[in-house]
Amino acid sequence: MQQPIDHLEQHYDEYGQGHVFRFWDALDAAARRALVAQASAIDLAELRRVHEHTRALSSPGVRTLEPAPVACLPAYGGNASHRAEARQRGEALLRAGRVAVMVVAGGQGTRLGFEGPKGIFPLGPATGRTLFELQAQKIRGARRRFAVRIPWCVMTSPATDAPTRAFFVEHKYFGLPSEDVFFLCQGMAPALDFEGRLLLESPGRIAESPNGHGGAFQALADSGALDEMRARGITTISYYQVDNPLIQLADPVFLGLHDAAGAEMSAKVVRKLDPLEKVGVLARIDGRIGIVEYTEIGDEHRYQKDAAGQLVYWAGSIAIHALDVAFARRIAAESERYLPYHASAKKIPCVGDDGRSVKPAEPNGHKLERFLFDALPAARSVALVEVARDDEYAPVKNAEGNDSPQTAREALDAVARRWLAAAGVEVPADQWVEVDHSRVDGEEDVRAGVRRAQDAGLVLASRTK
Repeated sequence: MQQPIDHLEQHYDEYGQGHVFRFWDALDAAARRALVAQASAIDLAELRRVHEHTRALSSPGVRTLEPAPVACLPAYGGNASHRAEARQRGEALLRAGRVAVMVVAGGQGTRLGFEGPKGIFPLGPATGRTLFELQAQKIRGARRRFAVRIPWCVMTSPATDAPTRAFFVEHKYFGLPSEDVFFLCQGMAPALDFEGRLLLESPGRIAESPNGHGGAFQALADSGALDEMRARGITTISYYQVDNPLIQLADPVFLGLHDAAGAEMSAKVVRKLDPLEKVGVLARIDGRIGIVEYTEIGDEHRYQKDAAGQLVYWAGSIAIHALDVAFARRIAAESERYLPYHASAKKIPCVGDDGRSVKPAEPNGHKLERFLFDALPAARSVALVEVARDDEYAPVKNAEGNDSPQTAREALDAVARRWLAAAGVEVPADQWVEVDHSRVDGEEDVRAGVRRAQDAGLVLASRTK
């Protein structure tokens, strides 16, 4: 044991990280083994590059930005006939069994005042169905509509993996075959202080956090999900994040536009509400399509407007992508090249020099994350597709106010009312409206035969409760 730690300490000293072992003498044998195992797995050279990359991003003029070409909605000049053709193409892909769905569900509901994985947060306006259940309904509906098996990949984090798996078992996979639900767990990344030094969570443990949605590529490869997809003849992954209850899963229009463009990775966008909206922006970055995170875009681009007074960089990412399976495998094999770590200033609990726990009142360091969208510049072709915010984007991020459970429930209620109104189904204004998405998940389903409330699995509940 002594020789490995001597070698490891020397290595850490060379990178200015020797403080990691300052409590070594006070640790018992089990804690020492755990610290050595954790420290041995950290690439210190990469950490140094991450810290330098973070400082470089804060310097002006590092990147050249230009607006990205987007397939706009018809209301903003887009081609309606192209979308109709894309729908047919996407439906053919789905019927051929070439599409899998993937959700990123590693986050917890802490910001919502909820203990547990965010996917089990109750959100149904009338029923309290969880995010996972609402999304499982949509998958069941797509399976019925296209008469095909559609696998569902659920990416967890070390903190949410066990409770998520248990929740699916408890609820019998929400009516889906268990063999079509795949769980994969993302990796972890260490935390740094603002000088680039590793933070300790406890005297014998380096502070870590989930490595971001960019960890999806590696998780897909390591879990064997990509191999399973290849064996099933799946070529395209429909990707989304768990906190968006308006997600249109396996959207044939989006999949068709992605396929028609020969794209390896595509993205849906909405028009930003204002320059400060906290969404990434699609742009040409040094000539390649990519996304600039809202924390990293400079004011000269954030507020830039065209001659008509509209934002030049209006295309906000809503974290919905289409990924070719072969492309995902290529990115996973070269994550260090394509997916640099990004640093977010956070309040990170740690230990002080005296070994006592510290709960900082202000941000004291950086959590490191990989962003899935950083793979966009590596794609040989990309399709960017504008969608209507009211139909497809109502994230649940805050306990109250904007992007809260209340606003998401209002959005779900409003969408259901629009669908039902198309079939002449009236619902009381003073009640929450919720449909069964396995029966009705768009106006197409309404046109296909909803004539009574029962046809939609309609549930009403008083808004006063």
